Amino acid sequence: MIQNPKYVLKQGSNNQFYWILTARNGEPILKSQMYGSKQGAAVGIQSSRNNVSDRNFDRKTATNGQYYFNQVATNGEVIGTSEMYVTIAAREVGIQSVKTNAPIAAFEDLTIKVF
Repeated sequence: MIQNPKYVLKQGSNNQFYWILTARNGEPILKSQMYGSKQGAAVGIQSSRNNVSDRNFDRKTATNGQYYFNQVATNGEVIGTSEMYVTIAAREVGIQSVKTNAPIAAFEDLTIKVF
């Protein structure tokens, strides 16, 4: 099912906040670090939207031989971390997906409680 890419804001069991960037197919592309406040998470989303040039992606290899990447801000701080990929080519597709989807992604706040 095709949908719009979006940042989904969530609250963990430790009451910290994090977001997940999902692609048009609904699959997660990038997960943020934990934030102590909702405002901090919102700043992280804006940073993810803005930092989409190739230099903002740090390509990594995990100890198990799989591949992943971190999206990093201009100051070098990690904004978000990808899922694990079996091939380098698949990791590059993930990076391209963030570059394409992050600037246009909608926002969904799952921390709001509806009574």
